[in-house]
Amino acid sequence: MVGLAVSGCRTRHPPLSHGTGDASRLVRLVGFGTLDPQVLESLRGPIAAEFGGTVEVESQAVPIPGGSYDARRAQYRAEPFLTAVGEQFASAGGKTVGVTDVDLFVPELNFVFGQAELAGTTAVMSIHRLRPEFYGAAADQQQFTARAVTEAVHELGHTFGLQHCKNPGCVMFFSNSILDTDRKGWHLCQQCRSRLPRAGETG
Repeated sequence: MVGLAVSGCRTRHPPLSHGTGDASRLVRLVGFGTLDPQVLESLRGPIAAEFGGTVEVESQAVPIPGGSYDARRAQYRAEPFLTAVGEQFASAGGKTVGVTDVDLFVPELNFVFGQAELAGTTAVMSIHRLRPEFYGAAADQQQFTARAVTEAVHELGHTFGLQHCKNPGCVMFFSNSILDTDRKGWHLCQQCRSRLPRAGETG
């Protein structure tokens, strides 16, 4: 068995806090490698509706980080992806979510759907395990998009300082499997929404 458990996401504390004022409500979406840009476009509207502010899609992709692939596990380490996003975009203000179609992991876990800086500026997510085909089901674009939105909102929630929520219907609930992701959906519960920083505040 590889790792200790499966996991929905992992957070880390950022070394620095970047971006203040209205820029904190800017969300930037960027793909890694050859990710289909339509995946990013499908996230734009729901993210704007859930958090407010401006959501932009970067036209230029970020290269897959060198040395991130683990041949023994046939997966990619999540940390270099998060670092790559931070190095390129943290000083630009706002929040940036990097999206990849490769399978991500952290050393002590079997996989992660994503990773984010808690109350920071950067997050990454993988769509690899969000496609129904991964679980042997037929392709379902609507279900895939709903899962991708849920994961993006979840990781962004961490960058705004939100921890995992105990409410199984809240997007910030910890997803131990894709079943949890499907059940909770992409909306914040009232308690988590009340903890979001107000527009113009750093968070």
